[in-house]
This record gives sequence, structure tokens and C-alpha cells, in this order.
Amino acid sequence: MHELLRRLSKIDRKGYKAYNDIKGTFQYNEFTLHIDHIQADPYASPSRIRIKINRELLKLDERCDKSKHRRIATTDFFARQVSKVIHKEKWDRFLHIDGPGQEIMERSAVALDNETLDIRLSIHLPARGRTILGTKAQEMFSKYVPRMIEEAVIQHNTKALDQQLKLVDDQIAIREYLYKHNFITFIADGSILPRESGISRRPLAAHKSVPFRSPSSLRVEIHVPHAGRLTGMALKKGVNIIVGGGYHGKSTLLEAIQYGVYNHCADDGREFVITDSSACKVRAEDGRSVKGVNISSFISNLPNGKHTHHFSTENASGSTSQAANIMEYLETGTSCLLIDEDTSATNFMIRDARMQALVAKEKEPITPFIDKVQSLYKEHDVSTILVVGGAGDYFDVADCVVMMEEYVPSDVTEEAKDIARTYETERVSEAGNDFGSLPKRHIDWRSFDARKGKREKASAKGKNHILYGRDTIDVSSIEQLVNSSQTSAIANIIRYISREIPDDVPLSKTLSIVEEIINEKGLDEVSPFRGKHPGDMALPRKFELAAAINRYRKLKVKNHS
Repeated sequence: MHELLRRLSKIDRKGYKAYNDIKGTFQYNEFTLHIDHIQADPYASPSRIRIKINRELLKLDERCDKSKHRRIATTDFFARQVSKVIHKEKWDRFLHIDGPGQEIMERSAVALDNETLDIRLSIHLPARGRTILGTKAQEMFSKYVPRMIEEAVIQHNTKALDQQLKLVDDQIAIREYLYKHNFITFIADGSILPRESGISRRPLAAHKSVPFRSPSSLRVEIHVPHAGRLTGMALKKGVNIIVGGGYHGKSTLLEAIQYGVYNHCADDGREFVITDSSACKVRAEDGRSVKGVNISSFISNLPNGKHTHHFSTENASGSTSQAANIMEYLETGTSCLLIDEDTSATNFMIRDARMQALVAKEKEPITPFIDKVQSLYKEHDVSTILVVGGAGDYFDVADCVVMMEEYVPSDVTEEAKDIARTYETERVSEAGNDFGSLPKRHIDWRSFDARKGKREKASAKGKNHILYGRDTIDVSSIEQLVNSSQTSAIANIIRYISREIPDDVPLSKTLSIVEEIINEKGLDEVSPFRGKHPGDMALPRKFELAAAINRYRKLKVKNHS
């Protein structure tokens, strides 16, 4: 530390570029500080530092290494602790860590190996105008940074860490139970599903919400290692629909299910809402580009004679975009589709008897989802959870019907089937004998050009946009993308694939290769700053990665099958 303070004293009152003299490694009593990047000027993106601490000092023994999930829970815990101390002390004016939200996921903010814990931070180096304030910088590095590490890391609450490890153990145990018993989602009794606002992922206050209560016919009991006995509603594989009046909690339930692909922190209210990790939320997305996707299962015989076995457009309609979204997720390997009628194209979801009578099938290119949903499950083992408010014809194809009434679910499957028998639909199924083939595309990765002038650009602009070269990829309709750090990781992964992965394998295989690389080497591997602070990233699922790739408007497909 003394060498760093000496250098800061030497550059005091000099021009801002002199801060580059402090880049390097500095030894403190209990940790090592690495200053990796110095911001270009006081108004640029902040400088980046890393702090390495020996595991023995922190007493991080083998309990943190029993599984990959425990390692992620450990790094998540320390990222949360550092973030709490920074905000408590009001140091967030100049110090920042990519602190987690409600989800527990792998992040680059903290790394754990066999010897050290590595804390990655951003820091605004002080200046007046463009003149270095060396004395103030000395105070930051000699007082605030060591105090933050002492409070958040060295003196961490070991009991709280153990509780987080045990929580993740229980969440993984539920996931294993679902897989073993052919369930696709579990919502524990007592869960708080609604959020405090439309822009917050934090739970609504308990006194304002109705705790989840499972219907007895759909209730299961799961024994997990630490929490013991849990009860809740579990939905089997197949076609499940959620019905009920407006404002009674249908979409809230589906939203909780869709984010159940991630583990959540304690006191989130949804920490025991667990969903098949491959479940994908699908919606209509007018205007998106589609490149070389086989949508013939849903759309064929277009009036312009355009082929739909390898369909492309720069401006997809609602129905076409929803068909493409489904087929792309199937290509990527989803085993469950999550659909809300509110965000779907009506003509994609159903065509009733009156419309069939007026518009003959040979004049209608769209085969509605209602006529494919069962064959999708029977042939490809892909389940569906669907919120329906106005299309009772779905009773005919549902395996289970859950009704939400004043935020409380009930199993109305038998009633729905009785209604379907009593009021028989006059509509005719418009599907063929099978679902149809799934896409298997090879991407031409040369079409991904990150160059912007003499430099390359691959970065996130918030959660909803990726700046890639001279182009912007709009990912705002990918609902299970939950933070900008995931978006940043996607940008880096796309650049990594285009450079490092051969393009003679199909997209699905490419995604599996990348998953294996990150699983083995960590997120740092895809960063352009390997060996230094890698930037703020959080691990996306392969489904959100593929969705971003598919929305790149310059995407080229080499071949189709």
C-alpha cells in the first residue's frame, strides 16, 4: 500500500492522464490490490480494480466447493455483502460493484478459485476538472477500500453464508425432484408472487399480498436437505392452462413461473418457486427480423409463394414472429413453452369456427397453436403452460386447468372438460398428422462484424440493447433476460464465438460448446480483458444468448436442415 500512496503523492495536482502511473499490483496487509484500468478522463467510464484475498484468511473451506451451485452461491454472497457496505457507507458516489438482484447467478463481480477470493470493482478516481486530487485518492485507497474489505469480506457473517449455501442446496434438490417426477414447475405454499411495482423485482409487502396456497389435488410434498418438508403446487409435463378473471393473478403466476428458471435469494418470496431451467417465455414481437427459420409447422402456403421451410423477413408480423420465436427456442432445446394470451398474436393462438367458415383453410396460411400444442408434447416432449382469458377452446387440448380466483389457485380440470363436452366446439383442427420438423441451422459467424472504425464494439446499452459494431441488437422482448450484466455477457460471448468457434457445427451445438467452455473456465474466458477485471457480466442461459443471435439483423445462415 505504501508504494501506491507514494505514487499518488507524486502525481498530486498533475493532469488526469498521470493516474496511469498507479496501474499495477500493490500488497496490503490482508489482500492484494490490482489496478487494471485507468479511466481516460474524469467523465469517462470508471477505472477498474481487483482485490484478491486468501481463502484461508476467510475460512472458506470445502463446504463452498461441494458443488458448482455452492461456488456460485458463495461468490453471490460476497458480491451482495460488498454492495451492502458500499451503499450503507454512501461510497457509491465513487465505488461500485456489480451487485446481484433477486436472482442468484454466476457473475464476474466475484471469482473464487482454490486459493483466493477475487473482488472486482469500479472506482472513480478523484479530480477537480482534469487535475488529479492525489490526497483524496490516497484517502480512498488507504481508508475506504480497506474498510470495505474488512467489513464486507474479512469479517463476513459465516452464519449468513451457510444459510445461503443451504438455500441453494434446497433449490437444487427441488429441481432434481421435478426432473425425477416429470414435473415442470413447483410453487411452494406461502410464496409471495407479486412484485412491489412494475419496475421492481422485489416482493410486494406481505401485508399487501396473498400468500400462495396450493389446491389439494395438485399439491406435492418435497423433502429437501435443510428446510425439511415443503408443500406446494406442482404442474406435470403436458399442456397446462391457467384461467381466471382479469386482475385475479393469472399473469402474476406465470411471471413467477418464468423467472423460476433462476434461483432466488432468501426473502424474495419466490425462493421456492422453481421451474424447469429450459423453460422459455414466448410472445409476439412485431417488426423483428427472422433469418432462415423453418416455421412451416405453423405457417405455409403464403400468397406470394414464399417458402417457409427456411423463412426470412426484416419485418415479421405478430403471428410470424411468434412462430419464429417458438421454432428458435425448440432449435435451442427448450422443453417447456410459457405463453400469455395477453402478449400473443390472436390469429396465431386460435381460429374459431366462425372465422373458419368465412375464411377457408386454403386461404389461411396460419395453423394456430391450439392445433399443434398436443403434437408438440407427444412428438418432442415439449410442454406448455399457457395463460388463457378468452379462448375456451383450449379446454379441449389441456391436460390440466388451473383457475386463479382472488390470487388463489384451484384445479378446475374436470369442470373444464365437462364444459368442453357440454358445449362442443364447432371449430375443426387445421393441423396435419404431426408437428413437423425442427430447425437445425448453421450460422455464418463471419456475418457478425464487431468493427466500428478502427476499433471493435460489443457491449450492452442497458438491459435491452446490444451495440455490436455499427449495429444495435434489440433484446427488449426477451423477457427472461433480467439484468444488463447478462446482456453485456451476451455481447462478449457473441464476439467470442465469431472468433473462436468453428462454424461447421449447427447453432445448437455451438451453444453447447460455449456452455462447456464457460463451465470449465468461467465467464472471464469470454471477456476481451482476460487476466484483468473482465467487466461486469452475469451468465445468461443459452436460450437468451440464441435469442440475441437470432435478432442480429445482419445474421446470415449458411444452410438449413
